[in-house]
Amino acid sequence: MIRTKPFRDRIAATAGDELNYRLTNHIPRRLASIWIGHISRSENPLVRTVALWLWRRFSALDLFDAETTRFRSMHECFTRRLRPGTRPLDRDPDVLTSPCDAIVGTFGRIEGGRALQVKGMDYALAELLGDGRDAEALEGGTFVTLRLTSAMYHRFHAPYDCRVIRVRHIFGDRWNVNPPTLRRVRRLFCRNERVVVETVLPDGRAVTLVAVAAILVSGIRLGFMTLREGRRPLRDVVKCDLAFQKGDELGWFEHGSTIIVLGRPGLAVIETLQPGDRIRMGQKLLRLSHPYPGSR
Repeated sequence: MIRTKPFRDRIAATAGDELNYRLTNHIPRRLASIWIGHISRSENPLVRTVALWLWRRFSALDLFDAETTRFRSMHECFTRRLRPGTRPLDRDPDVLTSPCDAIVGTFGRIEGGRALQVKGMDYALAELLGDGRDAEALEGGTFVTLRLTSAMYHRFHAPYDCRVIRVRHIFGDRWNVNPPTLRRVRRLFCRNERVVVETVLPDGRAVTLVAVAAILVSGIRLGFMTLREGRRPLRDVVKCDLAFQKGDELGWFEHGSTIIVLGRPGLAVIETLQPGDRIRMGQKLLRLSHPYPGSR
Protein backbone atom coordinates (compact mmCIF):
# COMPACT_ATOMS: atom_id res chain seq x y z
CA MET A 1 0.00 0.00 0.00
CA ILE A 2 2.86 2.38 0.70
CA ARG A 3 3.95 2.18 -2.92
CA THR A 4 0.52 2.65 -4.46
CA LYS A 5 0.42 6.46 -4.59
CA PRO A 6 3.93 6.97 -6.04
CA PHE A 7 3.19 4.30 -8.64
CA ARG A 8 -0.06 5.97 -9.61
CA ASP A 9 1.69 9.34 -9.76
CA ARG A 10 4.28 7.91 -12.16
CA ILE A 11 1.55 6.41 -14.36
CA ALA A 12 -0.33 9.74 -14.42
CA ALA A 13 2.86 11.67 -15.23
CA THR A 14 3.71 9.25 -18.06
CA ALA A 15 0.19 9.51 -19.49
CA GLY A 16 0.35 13.30 -19.27
CA ASP A 17 3.69 13.39 -21.06
CA GLU A 18 2.34 11.13 -23.81
CA LEU A 19 -0.76 13.30 -24.29
CA ASN A 20 1.36 16.47 -24.32
CA TYR A 21 3.69 14.97 -26.91
CA ARG A 22 0.86 13.86 -29.20
CA LEU A 23 -1.15 17.08 -28.94
CA THR A 24 1.80 19.35 -29.71
CA ASN A 25 3.64 17.31 -32.34
CA HIS A 26 1.17 15.13 -34.23
CA ILE A 27 -0.28 18.15 -36.02
CA PRO A 28 0.89 20.13 -39.08
CA ARG A 29 3.53 22.07 -37.13
CA ARG A 30 4.26 24.73 -39.74
CA LEU A 31 0.59 25.44 -40.49
CA ALA A 32 -0.23 25.53 -36.76
CA SER A 33 2.61 28.00 -36.21
CA ILE A 34 1.42 30.26 -39.03
CA TRP A 35 -2.18 30.12 -37.78
CA ILE A 36 -1.26 30.90 -34.16
CA GLY A 37 1.07 33.63 -35.43
CA HIS A 38 -1.85 35.36 -37.16
CA ILE A 39 -4.01 35.08 -34.04
CA SER A 40 -1.23 36.38 -31.79
CA ARG A 41 -0.81 39.51 -33.93
CA SER A 42 -4.51 40.28 -34.16
CA GLU A 43 -5.46 43.59 -32.52
CA ASN A 44 -9.15 42.73 -32.58
CA PRO A 45 -10.25 43.30 -28.96
CA LEU A 46 -12.25 40.07 -28.77
CA VAL A 47 -9.51 37.92 -30.30
CA ARG A 48 -6.88 39.54 -28.07
CA THR A 49 -8.95 39.12 -24.91
CA VAL A 50 -9.78 35.45 -25.56
CA ALA A 51 -6.19 34.62 -26.58
CA LEU A 52 -4.71 36.24 -23.48
CA TRP A 53 -7.31 34.57 -21.23
CA LEU A 54 -6.47 31.14 -22.65
CA TRP A 55 -2.75 31.81 -22.30
CA ARG A 56 -3.18 32.80 -18.66
CA ARG A 57 -5.47 29.81 -18.07
CA PHE A 58 -2.95 27.24 -19.30
CA SER A 59 0.36 28.78 -18.25
CA ALA A 60 2.00 30.47 -15.28
CA LEU A 61 2.04 33.88 -16.96
CA ASP A 62 3.21 36.57 -14.55
CA LEU A 63 3.29 40.20 -15.71
CA PHE A 64 4.44 41.68 -12.39
CA ASP A 65 7.78 42.87 -13.84
CA ALA A 66 6.47 43.83 -17.29
CA GLU A 67 6.97 47.39 -18.53
CA THR A 68 3.21 47.54 -19.17
CA THR A 69 0.25 45.21 -18.67
CA ARG A 70 -1.83 46.74 -21.46
CA PHE A 71 -1.22 45.07 -24.82
CA ARG A 72 -2.72 45.60 -28.26
CA SER A 73 -2.22 41.90 -29.11
CA MET A 74 -1.04 38.62 -27.63
CA HIS A 75 2.16 39.08 -29.68
CA GLU A 76 2.92 42.29 -27.77
CA CYS A 77 2.58 40.37 -24.54
CA PHE A 78 4.82 37.54 -25.79
CA THR A 79 7.58 40.00 -26.72
CA ARG A 80 7.07 42.36 -23.77
CA ARG A 81 9.90 44.38 -22.26
CA LEU A 82 10.57 44.57 -18.54
CA ARG A 83 10.57 47.47 -16.12
CA PRO A 84 14.08 48.88 -15.57
CA GLY A 85 15.88 47.25 -12.66
CA THR A 86 13.88 44.00 -12.63
CA ARG A 87 16.83 41.99 -13.98
CA PRO A 88 19.94 43.22 -12.15
CA LEU A 89 23.19 42.11 -13.82
CA ASP A 90 25.92 40.25 -12.01
CA ARG A 91 28.87 42.60 -12.58
CA ASP A 92 31.58 40.12 -11.56
CA PRO A 93 34.18 40.33 -14.39
CA ASP A 94 34.81 36.58 -14.05
CA VAL A 95 31.16 35.69 -14.68
CA LEU A 96 29.08 35.22 -17.83
CA THR A 97 25.42 35.81 -17.07
CA SER A 98 22.39 33.94 -18.35
CA PRO A 99 21.25 35.49 -21.64
CA CYS A 100 17.59 34.85 -20.80
CA ASP A 101 15.02 33.76 -18.25
CA ALA A 102 14.93 29.97 -18.44
CA ILE A 103 14.79 26.55 -16.87
CA VAL A 104 18.25 24.98 -16.85
CA GLY A 105 18.39 21.79 -18.89
CA THR A 106 21.39 19.62 -19.64
CA PHE A 107 24.91 21.01 -19.32
CA GLY A 108 28.44 19.71 -19.21
CA ARG A 109 31.64 19.16 -21.14
CA ILE A 110 31.74 18.94 -24.94
CA GLU A 111 33.34 15.62 -25.83
CA GLY A 112 33.71 13.96 -29.21
CA GLY A 113 32.00 16.94 -30.82
CA ARG A 114 28.74 16.12 -29.05
CA ALA A 115 26.43 17.57 -26.40
CA LEU A 116 23.49 16.09 -24.49
CA GLN A 117 19.88 16.72 -25.46
CA VAL A 118 18.66 14.66 -22.50
CA LYS A 119 20.34 11.95 -20.46
CA GLY A 120 21.26 9.09 -22.80
CA MET A 121 20.56 11.05 -26.01
CA ASP A 122 23.15 13.32 -27.61
CA TYR A 123 23.63 15.24 -30.86
CA ALA A 124 26.51 16.43 -33.03
CA LEU A 125 27.52 20.08 -32.69
CA ALA A 126 28.62 20.12 -36.33
CA GLU A 127 25.01 19.46 -37.32
CA LEU A 128 23.63 21.95 -34.82
CA LEU A 129 25.97 24.75 -35.94
CA GLY A 130 26.03 23.89 -39.62
CA ASP A 131 29.85 24.09 -39.58
CA GLY A 132 32.26 21.28 -38.67
CA ARG A 133 35.21 23.61 -38.06
CA ASP A 134 33.29 25.63 -35.49
CA ALA A 135 32.32 22.40 -33.76
CA GLU A 136 35.93 21.20 -33.65
CA ALA A 137 37.03 24.45 -32.00
CA LEU A 138 34.57 23.80 -29.14
CA GLU A 139 36.06 20.41 -28.22
CA GLY A 140 36.68 20.23 -24.47
CA GLY A 141 34.53 23.28 -23.88
CA THR A 142 31.19 23.67 -22.13
CA PHE A 143 27.53 23.60 -23.17
CA VAL A 144 24.44 24.76 -21.26
CA THR A 145 20.84 24.27 -22.42
CA LEU A 146 18.33 26.94 -21.37
CA ARG A 147 14.61 26.31 -21.99
CA LEU A 148 12.18 29.23 -22.13
CA THR A 149 8.55 28.39 -21.39
CA SER A 150 5.72 30.23 -23.15
CA ALA A 151 4.98 32.34 -20.06
CA MET A 152 8.52 33.61 -19.59
CA TYR A 153 10.18 36.83 -20.69
CA HIS A 154 11.23 36.09 -24.27
CA ARG A 155 14.09 38.50 -24.96
CA PHE A 156 17.72 37.40 -24.84
CA HIS A 157 20.82 39.42 -24.04
CA ALA A 158 24.60 39.46 -24.27
CA PRO A 159 26.09 37.33 -21.45
CA TYR A 160 29.30 39.38 -21.37
CA ASP A 161 31.02 42.29 -23.11
CA CYS A 162 31.54 40.89 -26.59
CA ARG A 163 31.63 41.39 -30.34
CA VAL A 164 29.16 39.54 -32.55
CA ILE A 165 31.28 38.35 -35.48
CA ARG A 166 28.94 36.06 -37.41
CA VAL A 167 25.30 34.99 -37.59
CA ARG A 168 24.11 31.80 -39.25
CA HIS A 169 20.38 31.32 -39.86
CA ILE A 170 19.43 27.67 -40.46
CA PHE A 171 15.88 26.94 -41.56
CA GLY A 172 14.23 23.79 -40.24
CA ASP A 173 11.25 22.15 -38.55
CA ARG A 174 9.21 23.41 -35.60
CA TRP A 175 9.08 20.57 -33.11
CA ASN A 176 8.01 21.41 -29.58
CA VAL A 177 11.06 21.68 -27.29
CA ASN A 178 9.33 20.60 -24.06
CA PRO A 179 10.68 17.65 -22.01
CA PRO A 180 8.25 14.99 -23.38
CA THR A 181 9.38 15.78 -26.93
CA LEU A 182 13.07 16.04 -26.03
CA ARG A 183 12.90 12.50 -24.63
CA ARG A 184 11.35 11.10 -27.83
CA VAL A 185 12.76 13.00 -30.83
CA ARG A 186 16.46 12.47 -31.47
CA ARG A 187 18.60 15.40 -32.63
CA LEU A 188 15.66 17.73 -32.06
CA PHE A 189 17.75 20.90 -31.76
CA CYS A 190 19.45 20.00 -35.06
CA ARG A 191 16.08 19.59 -36.81
CA ASN A 192 14.42 22.86 -35.78
CA GLU A 193 14.97 26.31 -37.24
CA ARG A 194 17.76 28.07 -35.37
CA VAL A 195 19.97 31.14 -35.36
CA VAL A 196 23.64 30.73 -34.43
CA VAL A 197 25.16 33.92 -32.97
CA GLU A 198 28.95 33.72 -32.69
CA THR A 199 30.62 36.13 -30.27
CA VAL A 200 34.15 36.87 -29.09
CA LEU A 201 34.94 38.16 -25.61
CA PRO A 202 37.57 40.89 -25.04
CA ASP A 203 40.28 38.31 -24.20
CA GLY A 204 39.61 36.28 -27.36
CA ARG A 205 37.42 33.53 -25.94
CA ALA A 206 34.64 32.47 -28.28
CA VAL A 207 31.10 32.00 -26.97
CA THR A 208 28.25 30.93 -29.24
CA LEU A 209 24.53 31.31 -28.58
CA VAL A 210 22.18 29.03 -30.52
CA ALA A 211 18.59 30.25 -30.45
CA VAL A 212 16.29 27.34 -31.35
CA ALA A 213 12.74 27.99 -32.57
CA ALA A 214 9.76 25.82 -31.64
CA ILE A 215 6.15 25.09 -32.56
CA LEU A 216 3.42 27.75 -32.69
CA VAL A 217 4.57 31.34 -33.28
CA SER A 218 8.19 30.09 -33.40
CA GLY A 219 9.86 33.19 -34.84
CA ILE A 220 13.36 34.34 -33.87
CA ARG A 221 14.26 38.00 -34.26
CA LEU A 222 17.55 39.88 -33.82
CA GLY A 223 17.60 43.52 -32.84
CA PHE A 224 20.70 44.28 -34.91
CA MET A 225 19.88 42.36 -38.08
CA THR A 226 16.86 41.39 -40.18
CA LEU A 227 16.62 37.65 -40.72
CA ARG A 228 15.27 36.39 -43.99
CA GLU A 229 11.94 34.58 -43.95
CA GLY A 230 11.68 31.33 -45.86
CA ARG A 231 10.47 27.76 -45.95
CA ARG A 232 13.01 25.94 -48.06
CA PRO A 233 16.16 24.41 -46.51
CA LEU A 234 18.59 27.30 -46.54
CA ARG A 235 21.52 28.57 -44.52
CA ASP A 236 22.25 32.27 -44.43
CA VAL A 237 25.66 33.27 -43.09
CA VAL A 238 26.32 36.93 -42.32
CA LYS A 239 29.67 38.25 -41.10
CA CYS A 240 29.62 41.31 -38.88
CA ASP A 241 31.56 43.14 -36.19
CA LEU A 242 29.18 44.62 -33.64
CA ALA A 243 30.03 45.48 -30.04
CA PHE A 244 27.71 44.70 -27.13
CA GLN A 245 28.05 45.13 -23.39
CA LYS A 246 26.92 42.58 -20.82
CA GLY A 247 23.14 42.72 -20.63
CA ASP A 248 22.55 44.47 -23.96
CA GLU A 249 19.57 43.05 -25.83
CA LEU A 250 20.44 40.79 -28.78
CA GLY A 251 17.01 39.60 -29.89
CA TRP A 252 13.80 37.84 -28.91
CA PHE A 253 11.61 34.82 -29.48
CA GLU A 254 8.00 35.14 -30.49
CA HIS A 255 7.16 32.09 -28.38
CA GLY A 256 8.90 29.99 -25.74
CA SER A 257 11.94 28.08 -26.99
CA THR A 258 15.57 27.25 -26.19
CA ILE A 259 19.00 28.86 -26.12
CA ILE A 260 22.10 26.67 -26.10
CA VAL A 261 25.23 28.42 -24.81
CA LEU A 262 28.50 26.97 -26.13
CA GLY A 263 31.92 28.01 -24.89
CA ARG A 264 35.44 26.96 -25.80
CA PRO A 265 37.74 25.59 -23.06
CA GLY A 266 38.18 28.15 -20.31
CA LEU A 267 34.56 28.34 -19.15
CA ALA A 268 32.85 26.34 -16.40
CA VAL A 269 29.25 26.15 -15.26
CA ILE A 270 28.59 27.88 -11.91
CA GLU A 271 29.06 25.26 -9.20
CA THR A 272 25.66 25.69 -7.57
CA LEU A 273 23.66 25.32 -10.79
CA GLN A 274 21.54 22.19 -11.22
CA PRO A 275 19.29 20.87 -14.03
CA GLY A 276 15.74 22.03 -13.39
CA ASP A 277 16.80 25.26 -11.70
CA ARG A 278 15.08 28.46 -12.79
CA ILE A 279 17.46 31.21 -13.75
CA ARG A 280 16.87 34.81 -14.76
CA MET A 281 18.64 36.94 -17.31
CA GLY A 282 21.60 38.60 -15.62
CA GLN A 283 22.25 35.88 -13.05
CA LYS A 284 25.48 33.83 -12.91
CA LEU A 285 25.75 31.09 -15.52
CA LEU A 286 29.42 30.48 -16.42
CA ARG A 287 32.72 31.32 -14.79
CA LEU A 288 35.89 32.30 -16.65
CA SER A 289 39.09 30.46 -15.85
CA HIS A 290 42.39 32.32 -15.63
CA PRO A 291 44.57 32.32 -17.55
CA TYR A 292 42.51 31.60 -20.66
CA PRO A 293 43.80 28.29 -22.18
CA GLY A 294 43.77 29.78 -25.67
CA SER A 295 45.75 32.90 -24.78
CA ARG A 296 49.46 33.37 -25.37
